[in-house]
Amino acid sequence: MTGQQHSPRHRLAHRARLLTLAAAGLVISACGAGAASAGPAATSARAASPGAPQAGQAAKSRATASIAAKGAVRGTARGGVSGTEAGPLAGKVVGIDPGHNGRNKNDPADINHLIWNGREWETCNTTGTETDSGYTEARYNFNVASYLRADLRRAGARVVMTRTSNHGVGPCVNRRAAIINHGHASVAVDIHADGGPPSGRGFTVLEPVADGPNDKVIASSERLGRDVRSAFLRDTKMTVSTYDGVNGINHRDDLAGLNLSRVPTILIECGNMRNATDAAMLTSTRFQQQAARALEAAIIAFRRNPQR
Repeated sequence: MTGQQHSPRHRLAHRARLLTLAAAGLVISACGAGAASAGPAATSARAASPGAPQAGQAAKSRATASIAAKGAVRGTARGGVSGTEAGPLAGKVVGIDPGHNGRNKNDPADINHLIWNGREWETCNTTGTETDSGYTEARYNFNVASYLRADLRRAGARVVMTRTSNHGVGPCVNRRAAIINHGHASVAVDIHADGGPPSGRGFTVLEPVADGPNDKVIASSERLGRDVRSAFLRDTKMTVSTYDGVNGINHRDDLAGLNLSRVPTILIECGNMRNATDAAMLTSTRFQQQAARALEAAIIAFRRNPQR
């Protein structure tokens, strides 16, 4: 403490107490907002050959996903992601899935193997799109996710990330859903940017269609989607899509992140990277921060009005 002197014996006793607490896991170091761990929260697993998943393989997949999710939560706790004790999201857990990954293109055998998405087989992941100048969607997604993570921490939330860097491969889209499910998130957002026709502009909020695993969160996901749409229109200058969905909303049944979710979730295509006007916005730090703040505002609105 400032203004007090401690004897060497007192300092040694104090240090011993700290070491005892650290050994018991009671001393948690905190890092600055937006810091990331050294690698992805989970690595992708090989899927079985096409056909209905076998019971043993499904059990193994669930166990692996549970371990990965617990590791992701522990990693975020060590990184100071537990959030503040006060704030509009205090005590809540929010899942963030930054689509794709920075090195997916380096491992086509991994990202092209098939996984079960709840309705059909699809590839583990994809490389994502990019602007005409080569700015990748994976980079955009991770930047917005990092800003959003910092904003959510300040609002008191704990955050579960499906990947914690832009320098890896995967995880597969089904594993991402499992990480968020097993992380006990109360709400989740999947961040993307589209690669649509160059003449098309705008954002689209993708919402799930009931398929079994997600049946209980369809209505709540639709509410979340409306909150995201309203916040994006209010807090950014991005218009609703001129080529995808209806008035900025589209229902999809072919995406693992939506099909397998057990928590309210949406996927947002924040704009069209193939359109020059949208690309100029998407690649700017200012817009990325605005997009993150809009998503935070939508999550807060969703949590404050659960019965709408």
